[in-house]
Amino acid sequence: MKKLLFLFDTDPFVSVFDTVVAYDGGADRVTGYADVTPKTVGPLVDGTIFTRGGKDKQNTAIFVGGGDMAKGEELFEAVKKKFFGPFRVSIMLDSNGSNTTAAAGVALLAKSGKLKGKKAVVLAGTGPVGMRAAALLAQEGAEVTLTSRSKERADNAAKAVEKRFGVKVTPLVAKDDDARGKAVKDANIVFAAGAIGCQLLKKSDWQNNANIEMLADVNAQPPLGIEGIEATDKGKDYDGKLVFGALGIGGLKLKLHRGCIKQLFESSEGVLDAEEIYKLAKDMA
Repeated sequence: MKKLLFLFDTDPFVSVFDTVVAYDGGADRVTGYADVTPKTVGPLVDGTIFTRGGKDKQNTAIFVGGGDMAKGEELFEAVKKKFFGPFRVSIMLDSNGSNTTAAAGVALLAKSGKLKGKKAVVLAGTGPVGMRAAALLAQEGAEVTLTSRSKERADNAAKAVEKRFGVKVTPLVAKDDDARGKAVKDANIVFAAGAIGCQLLKKSDWQNNANIEMLADVNAQPPLGIEGIEATDKGKDYDGKLVFGALGIGGLKLKLHRGCIKQLFESSEGVLDAEEIYKLAKDMA
């Protein structure tokens, strides 16, 4: 029985990245559909749930992706609403790689040191990776602040995190280098989740900060999000501070993504969202 994975992508083109990792994760055949919406996904889901029965059904799975997490979440919920009784298959959400990236980054931090009771700052935390990293850190018991250049975006992100994950994080406006430097002054953990090529924190703002214990940066393209580190850092010690660069995190992210694909084919009832993906990340870290 062939393992069939169907990619439901919200973008105009199906992700090549997700397709490659799907094969590497154990799928025998990957079929992608672009521009999928909650209104159009119904017949696609029907094709996955009404064709195989019994244990054979676990050889069919769905991956929801695309570049927009908000659209991905809506599509993910629409797919799940089509399931009923035994008519369901395993499903995973990882729009823009946000769940696997955030899960990998936080899992590496959790493996390296205590998170409970620590003060964590997620820089540029209003994007999907930042919001999920903030939520996972908060669920581990950290006191989390997420920053943005916009008060409205920071407030909205904090509200969205509380609604989706049931944890409170503090929104903070930090428009420039000086503001971000002040934001991390009392932090024990710094997680940089900004856009590609956007430096968020100067070396001078963390190197001599005695409070900071761990830093993580998911930006792999120069200039990196945190000045003075290397993208390849994976738990590198910088005078007592453990640092994880984007490629250091990326190794676990890819391993995790492949592991999730493999897990999809272990039953027909798997639902892999941020929490489930994070649990697997902690096992792999």
